[in-house]
Amino acid sequence: MASDPRYDGAAPNMVSDPRYDGTNMNNSHRADYAFNAEPGAMEAQQDTLSPHPLAPQDSTVKPPVDGVMNGQGYESESTLPIDGRHSYQTTEKRRSETEGQVGNLFDQGGKNYRTVGRWMSGIILITNQVGIGILSLPAALQTLGLVPGIIAIIGLGLLSTYTAYVLLQFYRKHPHVVNVPDMARIVGGPILEAIVGIGMFLNLIFTGASISVTVSVALNSMSDHALCTAGFSGIACIAFWLLCLPRKFSFVAKVGIPSTISILVSVLIVMIALGVSGPSNAEESNPDIDIIIVGSPTFIEGLTSCLNICYAYAGNVGFVSYMAEMQNPSKDFVPALFILQGFSIPLYVIVAIVIYTLSGQYTRSPSLGSAPIVPAKIAYGIVLPCLLATGMVFGHTAIKYLYVVIMKKLRATDEITSRTRKSWGVWVGCATFYWVGSFIMANAIPIFDSILSISSSTLIAWFTFGISAVFWFHLNWHRLFANWKKIALTIVNTLILVQALFMNSAGTWAAVVGLINIFNDPDYEIERPFTCADNSIF
Repeated sequence: MASDPRYDGAAPNMVSDPRYDGTNMNNSHRADYAFNAEPGAMEAQQDTLSPHPLAPQDSTVKPPVDGVMNGQGYESESTLPIDGRHSYQTTEKRRSETEGQVGNLFDQGGKNYRTVGRWMSGIILITNQVGIGILSLPAALQTLGLVPGIIAIIGLGLLSTYTAYVLLQFYRKHPHVVNVPDMARIVGGPILEAIVGIGMFLNLIFTGASISVTVSVALNSMSDHALCTAGFSGIACIAFWLLCLPRKFSFVAKVGIPSTISILVSVLIVMIALGVSGPSNAEESNPDIDIIIVGSPTFIEGLTSCLNICYAYAGNVGFVSYMAEMQNPSKDFVPALFILQGFSIPLYVIVAIVIYTLSGQYTRSPSLGSAPIVPAKIAYGIVLPCLLATGMVFGHTAIKYLYVVIMKKLRATDEITSRTRKSWGVWVGCATFYWVGSFIMANAIPIFDSILSISSSTLIAWFTFGISAVFWFHLNWHRLFANWKKIALTIVNTLILVQALFMNSAGTWAAVVGLINIFNDPDYEIERPFTCADNSIF
């Protein structure tokens, strides 16, 4: 028996430990015993528990290497299994089935939130990413030119795929994390966690505001500005608030398919209408469509267009939160990621090319407004489910982050997945706070292109690209030049950091200058924040 891997450490005393009295020996106790050991608990247990008679007499507890023991991840000394219990209980088959999983806040106590499988994850990721960002891509091609625009869409899409995979690599090393700020704490302690947490929440506030602005544009377009624009934004935020009340990400998957169908049908209507009737604002004296192969934009115009393309890949900020509720993220996230990017990148390219080549110099942003008025109104009506689902998934990510932070402060982590008055009160309060903040931001920047570019430059540049490079350097700091592959990846991640810094500084300046120019444009109806003026595209 000494060579049996099940007895590689001191085994539990089945008599002295009440958890193994024959009646309470269930999975929840085992998980609790393994995942919640306090510092110093190991030494105490070694003193009180006698070794199993079949275990080697010189058995000692050896800490896992790189945070992994028997396929199960443990991030720090406070989460080490005690006296080999975990290896004693876990068979080879079980280790294979659960490789990469580890207990986190969403599977301890109350209802188990870790129920999302591979296909459901793919649907959630598509719902998270394919939304309002696609509506700005034809205008980006108009500014950059057909060829540079296509290169930018594909290139940034592939780059966002790589940075998403880096998040998974970090998650595999530290599988107890439930969001990006948790990862930041591992890299830079509580201070970096707070900075990243505030940044992530503001990023999601911007995203919620962007979606609210898009809904107000849609409602203004369909109703011929029947209500104050701020009123339409308020209606959108109330609807989003109601949709965010369910607390599990698995709920998002239920609306994912209708959301995807709605965006596909809406852009298809616009493309057919453009092919049949041409753009709505085409001049009778010059009906010909001009296609620019390589554009010559100003610095501000070109950078703003690139920022709007980045916005189409803004979903990375929520990926870690989704991993935390997946059944087996180590195995299932990569297929789900390929489902997402295999769907979204070709869709982005096709929609951008078709709408731009059919609209030419008359391309509008959001792109649904490029079609004749009646088809455009129909398209805006059909796209509403997609807008609502996108708002829900980003809102849910922000609300859950704030919810976890507050429940930790209240020392009520055991109630995070329970249906108690405290947990529901905190959840509803977080949802209210988030959507009130999004409503204020939506009315401060009520212009579609401007809020997208400001959001991309200030925060999405980091949460889609830059922060993943930081995590990569943390994982590989002592082997940056170990071989040619590491050298190449070191160069790539350095360039990603430079890109994020450039977009963050120059991009913010360009976005703010562009917004000021719009406010000062006498031909534009919206002249200031918090206005009732019509922001529709007709």
